Amino acid sequence: MNTFTTRRRRAGRIATATALLLAFALASAVCAFAEKKKKKDDASQKQPPKVIDYSYIVWPNPPAIARIRYMNWYASDKQVRNVEGKVQKKSKWMDRLAGTQTQEEVPKLPFSLVEPNGVVVDSKGKIYTADHKVGAVFIFDPETKDIDMLKHGKDGNFPHIIGLAIDDNDRLFISDNILRHVLVYNAQHKAEEVITEGMVAPTDMAIDSKNRLLYVSDVELDQVLVYDADSFKLLRKIGTTGHHHELTTPGDFAKPQGLAVDQEGNLYVCDMMNNRIEVFDADGTFIKAYGKNGDAPPNFARPKGVAIDSDGHIWVADGVQDKVQVFNKDWQLLIAIGGHGLAPGQFSGLVKITSDNKNNRIITSEIYPGRLQAFRYITDAEAEQLKKEREQQRMNKTGAEQKEAAPAQPQSATQNQQPPSK
Repeated sequence: MNTFTTRRRRAGRIATATALLLAFALASAVCAFAEKKKKKDDASQKQPPKVIDYSYIVWPNPPAIARIRYMNWYASDKQVRNVEGKVQKKSKWMDRLAGTQTQEEVPKLPFSLVEPNGVVVDSKGKIYTADHKVGAVFIFDPETKDIDMLKHGKDGNFPHIIGLAIDDNDRLFISDNILRHVLVYNAQHKAEEVITEGMVAPTDMAIDSKNRLLYVSDVELDQVLVYDADSFKLLRKIGTTGHHHELTTPGDFAKPQGLAVDQEGNLYVCDMMNNRIEVFDADGTFIKAYGKNGDAPPNFARPKGVAIDSDGHIWVADGVQDKVQVFNKDWQLLIAIGGHGLAPGQFSGLVKITSDNKNNRIITSEIYPGRLQAFRYITDAEAEQLKKEREQQRMNKTGAEQKEAAPAQPQSATQNQQPPSK
């Protein structure tokens, strides 16, 4: 009996010791895992944020001197993304139920471009675009990454806003082809005026700051309406109406869309259905037309947007080709970029284009991915300077190579002659 009791006690002590050893091992493993996780978290926090490098995306391809550089794109996602491109983590349902979720963890409802159309840039470099699906004007600040909005029902009545224009005083013009008017907002984004005279379906706009003119294209009238940019009085109409988009005569239109004004005050009009760009002077006199139907540059297939850069080059956004074509003043094709796709520099549903000549940027809008894309235009002067620097580098390299390859010069007889000994 005593032997049996002793054995039971001994077995109990062994089991207790084993349990203590297992508990100690488990606690050590948990501590080691926690320490490892802490070090991993600290290391991840110390790592620099990952930023996508777009600098290698240029046109034309190297070794040619780049004339267009890709900068950035502006769109949205279903979740908030920070500047490093990481998606904000969702919290667990138990945390949300218990109310233990921190403010930083609460997913915010983000902005979301759906079908951006008209696009302009103000004097501070902020980018505006009108989205009729959302019923808002989005304002992107490339410097601070902030986003502001003019919203339907709060800042105005926007049932179907399409076009935008902005003058040298940062007054914003918004066209609505359902309400058949153009709204005018001051630099503080407060509504000031509404223009309705003569409009049926106003679409795109352009402002001639020098001659104080506001141009509005009307796709139902097949005309471009010309207003005084200060009094908003209708001055004249360009084109013939009443022919159901069938006119092809020079100076007439079939569903005119994108507009732009050059430094001389000439007006450029996207005659969309006729697949051409028409040019008029500040008095409305027809100057010339360029373009014909085709599925590849330099031809057009529904040109919808046009812009003029700081050197006077003409940029045309083609909605069917999904390409941007760049011409000189003689309408010689310089380069074409884009094509169907969602990669940087490709387009899907390309609609509008604008030129920020203060910062030499080109901004495009496309409706299917719901995004804007920004490009840096390398000016003629900048390209010439880069060419000179490259030539200088080539000359320096050639001179250095020739110097290394040159044989050593033998010493002359006088140099080899030893001085007489005394």
